[in-house]
This record gives sequence, C-alpha cells and structure tokens, in this order.
Amino acid sequence: MRAAVLNEVRTPLAIEELTIDEPGAGEALVRIVATGVCHSDLHFIEGTYPARLPTVLGHEVAGVVERLGVGVTNVKPSDRVILGFVQPCGYCDYCQAGRPNLCQTRTTTRGRDNPALKRGDQAVTAMTNVGGFAEYSLTPAAGLLRVPDGVGLDVAALVGCSVMTGYGAVTNTAKVEPGSTVAVIGTGGVGLNIIQAARLSGARQIIAIDLVEHKIALSKDFGATDGVNAGEGDPVQRVKDLTGGGVDYAFEAIGLKQTARQAYDMTRRGGTAVVVGMVPPMDTIDVPGMIWLEEKTLKGSFYGSARFHVDMPRILSLYQQGKLDLDRLVTKRFKLDQINEAFDTLKSGEVARSVLEIGSE
Repeated sequence: MRAAVLNEVRTPLAIEELTIDEPGAGEALVRIVATGVCHSDLHFIEGTYPARLPTVLGHEVAGVVERLGVGVTNVKPSDRVILGFVQPCGYCDYCQAGRPNLCQTRTTTRGRDNPALKRGDQAVTAMTNVGGFAEYSLTPAAGLLRVPDGVGLDVAALVGCSVMTGYGAVTNTAKVEPGSTVAVIGTGGVGLNIIQAARLSGARQIIAIDLVEHKIALSKDFGATDGVNAGEGDPVQRVKDLTGGGVDYAFEAIGLKQTARQAYDMTRRGGTAVVVGMVPPMDTIDVPGMIWLEEKTLKGSFYGSARFHVDMPRILSLYQQGKLDLDRLVTKRFKLDQINEAFDTLKSGEVARSVLEIGSE
C-alpha cells in the first residue's frame, strides 16, 4: 500500500510502498477514505515532539472496515468508521471512572517484533496505532466508532480529532455554563470547534483571538461575538477591556507556553484557563503564587476529555440537526501525493482544516 512516511524530522514526507499485516486478535484492517491534516502531526514533523522513525503520521481518520481479527464484535466488515487515536480498554480505573481518554492499557497484543507496517524487513511505526496518512490502517478495533448513514467520511474524520477535542474541551473539561464569557486563543480547526461548542453551551460573549484577520472573521461565522488580533496590542488587556475584567473561561488552542499563560492571565477571579494545544513537553507554564487568592484554575484537556461512545455520536447527531457546522471547517482538499503541500498550507495559516482524500466510500 502507499503511505506518506516521515523518515527524518524537519524533512518532507515521502510517498512509499509499505506492506501491512493481516489483523490479529482485537484488530481491524480499515481502508482509509479521509484523513485530516492536523497541527499535532506537524509537531512530530518539526521535532517538537519525539517520534520513533520511520513513522506514518495521521490520526484524524475515517474509513471502511475491510477485515477483522479474532474476537472483534463491535464492528463488522463494510462498516463506515471513525478511527479513534486512543483505543480504550473499557476495564481500567480510568475507563471505569468515565475518563477513557486517559486509558493507557494496551488493546493489542502486537509487539515491536511483530509490526503492523514494514518497508521491506524494516519496521515502520504507525502514529497512535492509526497511521492515517496511508491507504490502509491496522488498528485496535476498540478505537472504532460507526458512522451513521448520511454523514460523509470527510466530515466524520474531523470528529476523530479536531471536533471532539474542541467540543469536549468546552462541554467535558471546562463545563462552560450558560451566560458565561469565553476567550479562545487560536482559531484553527480545534479553536473553531471550541467556539461553536461555547455557543451551543449558551456563552453570552465569545472572543476569538488570532494573528490572521481572515481566521478571526471566519470565527464569527461559527459563533464568536468579538475578535482580537493578537498582533495589534496586548491581547490580555484587550480581552479585559472587552469584558470588564476578564473572561470566565479561556482556551489555549495553539500549543505555546506563552499563549497558555495569556489564557490564564485573561481569566477573571475564579475563572478557568484550559490548555488544549500541545505545549512542548519540556516547557513549563509559570503562574503567579497568588493563584490561591484568586481561585483560578489552570488545567489541561486531552482529546476533549472524550467519552468516545457518548460524545462522538452526540456530535454527529448535532451535525445532522444543523447545530454544529462541520462542512465549512474543511477549507481545502488534497490527495495523498500532495501531503507536503497540505502541510505548507497549514503552516501559512491559510486554512481552518484541510483533508486528504485518500480513498472512496
């Protein structure tokens, strides 16, 4: 099969022929139809986060089940599915506590001596056991969720990451209340979903913060009431001026320690700042010692604190009802051969989300 392989950091991805194994116990072979081009993948390409090379990136994926390994009962061949990049076991303390996004239990018996992907005799890693920049994925079936008829797999792929991450940060992690004030730093794919989830939650004021004017303008179509260009003055002070002292909830959707601190600073006393972006692992976010007096909260949100089999069907239902706009998130489409162009477009700030059209339904 064809796949886009990262062989060295800070180099273009190479389209190569790889072999993919047959599904083992608990696994499914999925023919990939669509994969989102996410900033998280870019972190690995640029070396901000380490990866075991060579690797096939791509984690925002939807496709069609082709074959199943022994013991798989939650999906069947020909099912249209989202591939979750966490595959929860369902039994550990995190899963039982309703926090399956934090599950770290292996849901496949496949080890390094039996890789799913190979280039000749060389093992190739699949990012998050998905490896979506390819024609096929061999993945633990525990992470698969069926897509209802009438929902395109290009849209469903986005639910696998950016939609779930943004929507869940609002509804699960922060639990934004009606009448609240909200600031969102970064209006890419995740940020736009934070904005529209805040709108659905009844926030009365939603401030979109970015450096790119057309992205700020687009955010207002998704529910932002105000826009702040961070390149035109101190965004923290501008948010305080707009709200009379700060917001109830601030979300960082870029992945920088500086913007994470800005999110904290622009919340009012008793407010909550949520770090959604992938801040580099060795960075630290410093906050004032007076946090105790202001009763502020600084917390992270991984995968929107997703309860996969509750939240993703709910998101798809909201889309079908016309309450979540997922179609306009996709501002550009590419083929697998154009993947490096897709990442150049992402880095330029030109798109909200681009999608690789890899196969057909």
